[in-house]
Amino acid sequence: MAARTAQTTPAGAGTAEGRASRLPLVALCLGYFMVILDVTVVTVAVPSIGTALHGGVTALQWVVDGYTLAFAGLLLFCGGLGDRLGGRHVFAAGVVVFTLASAACGIAPTAAVLIAARLVQGAGAALMVPASLALLQAAYTGGAARARAFGVWGMVSGIAAGAGPVLGGVLTGTFGWRSVFLVNLPIGLATLALTLRYVPSPPPASDRRAGLDVPAQVAGALSLTGLAAGLNEAGTAGWGAPPVLGAFAVSVLALGAFLLLERRSRAPMLPLRLFRSAEFSASAAIGVLLNLGFYGWLFAAPLYFQRVQHYSALHTGFALLPAMGVVAASSALAGRVTARTGPRFPMVTGLAAGAAGLLGWLAAGTGTPYAVLIVPMAAVGFGTAFTMPAATAAVMRAAPDGKGGVASAVFNTARQAGSAVGVAVFGTLAATGLVSGAHTGVTIAAAGFAAAALLAARFIGAAPAA
Repeated sequence: MAARTAQTTPAGAGTAEGRASRLPLVALCLGYFMVILDVTVVTVAVPSIGTALHGGVTALQWVVDGYTLAFAGLLLFCGGLGDRLGGRHVFAAGVVVFTLASAACGIAPTAAVLIAARLVQGAGAALMVPASLALLQAAYTGGAARARAFGVWGMVSGIAAGAGPVLGGVLTGTFGWRSVFLVNLPIGLATLALTLRYVPSPPPASDRRAGLDVPAQVAGALSLTGLAAGLNEAGTAGWGAPPVLGAFAVSVLALGAFLLLERRSRAPMLPLRLFRSAEFSASAAIGVLLNLGFYGWLFAAPLYFQRVQHYSALHTGFALLPAMGVVAASSALAGRVTARTGPRFPMVTGLAAGAAGLLGWLAAGTGTPYAVLIVPMAAVGFGTAFTMPAATAAVMRAAPDGKGGVASAVFNTARQAGSAVGVAVFGTLAATGLVSGAHTGVTIAAAGFAAAALLAARFIGAAPAA
């Protein structure tokens, strides 16, 4: 019997082993789905939140930006924490924090409480994302297998980003805006159960740090917060207002302090030597420019549809389908193309398409027929989703061994910083005039996409991962 079992195990258990090998990917992608969903699911609910909690445009910017600021500000710290303590423990802790914070968002009685809960949500997201990429990198060691796993990871990101506005519109229109946060509770519980059962825990990095680099962490968070605060408040207070100028000054001084502290540290939170790789540096810059344009536009578009075209929340969610409907398919295609051609081609192609789509949004006005905006929205969604898996693969292959967590943290910090700045810029411009502000915003965003395409063409490797 034993001999027979031994003979039949490879063939008979192949399907079971295949399912088992996919379960870590399912668990990690489910958590990432929840994180990205909360970036976009809120966008359609924002006008309803403002009405219910009596918040103006600036408060609504903070509802969106509070999440991305905490997310971006803590990513570097949490990436190093994952390398030091082990990604599985950090990822599971992030799931718990995120889920509890989602419950707090769902019952928030005021805009201030909602913003505070969104900050905690962002902290949970920061714990999850770099750990999830590092766990994927450890679980799938072959070049092609890893590229496919990153492709699936990017596809899930695309599905979440695409489903967010539609799901947000359906939930807000049917159950109210609080449901867009409460939907995370069952997702979070399922993610935690799958993680504890199926995700293996790779050993922590051998060069674990003795400290947590708290001064640099505080300086980095202050720099990003000051920048976003200045941009958020400029729309209502004016660019020359003392609070706005003070916020920008804090941002610059804190950035200088952060770089000085990291340069002098024996075990820095952000190893500056990572940026010696041109591919790594270019990927990080592309992450900033990509998210600045896409998420800035995604903040402005629902406001345009609801406040200029007078669509309902549900109608707005479906109006964004041309952009969001192509995201999942584009992400999946990008993963396959990246595995075959390397990351340069899909990045240049996607960024060029996105730039064209953003410029097409210049046609949006008070009497613009909806049909005119369909192709530009589809181009924005396709271009963004086609770029992201390739950019992820590029930054991870440029990372030294044992630095997967911090490398992914740098990349995702760049992306979330871009998101925060994009929302702040588009929101500030919208405060001076929704249509004219959106036109200025998409022009800036398209220029950023074009610059990112040039960076990809010059510095991103063309060869597939080995």
